Amino acid sequence: MYAQNNIHFRLLEDIARELSGEVNFPTSMDAAMMVRNTLKDHNVTLDKVVLAVSMEPLIASKLLQLANSVTYNPSGKIISDLGTAVHRLGFDTVRTVSLAVAMDQMLKSRNLAKFQDLAHQVWAHSIHTAAIARVLARRLGRVSPDDAMMAGLVHDIGIFYLLYRASEYPEYIENRPAVIEMLQGWHEGIGESLLHALGIPERICDAVRDHEHLRQVDTPCTVRDVLYFANLLGGDDNQWRTPEQNDEKSQAQRSADRERFKDLIAEAEEDIAAVRASLHFHE
Repeated sequence: MYAQNNIHFRLLEDIARELSGEVNFPTSMDAAMMVRNTLKDHNVTLDKVVLAVSMEPLIASKLLQLANSVTYNPSGKIISDLGTAVHRLGFDTVRTVSLAVAMDQMLKSRNLAKFQDLAHQVWAHSIHTAAIARVLARRLGRVSPDDAMMAGLVHDIGIFYLLYRASEYPEYIENRPAVIEMLQGWHEGIGESLLHALGIPERICDAVRDHEHLRQVDTPCTVRDVLYFANLLGGDDNQWRTPEQNDEKSQAQRSADRERFKDLIAEAEEDIAAVRASLHFHE
């Protein structure tokens, strides 16, 4: 245990130093950062956003695909103009899609190949959670569906980043227990810090904070509330949940919380499948 803690200390010390300065993202994040920087200007014009998006063909093509999906285009009128797509989707969704493309590209990087099975599990869970969060927010009517979808998509970004960095430390490569222990202890905190560094809106960062922990929510009325339920409904066998959260009392509460919206999710199965399809990149 001491040896593993020593490994964690070195990694976390390096990450803390990095997050306090210029974050060392993989190159796949460059386009997402460019879009983010463009959207930081609250007075930014549609033309400027379209120009930033068009610099990365993967983001542009995904936006067009999403704008023509059933979720955003129930009339079925196909569009091929990027400006019209951005206008239809809105800037928040543009930000979400650019991050989704970047995370998908990170998934395909050589670094994450060393933890491929775990990375794919996390990405599948993130997409499912994002789809459920969007549908849940739309059905409840108190939270922006785009905010909810973005929170679902990035809520485990800390895992991707920790795995990406852990691949640079030989001690982690063949030590799966140490990797899981690291994720259990720090993925939420690292993820929140990373989202702050990316300039993600505070309401999204707040939602990601402690998202694996049980909460008492009578009426979901914030992005954080919706993410809590979407994360539960998105899967309950996550390896990265801390062992302390697997006692009988915790399992009983999670089961009861899932039951609250199980019927709603069942009714919205087609909607959820459509959102998942629109966000899915990896073959």
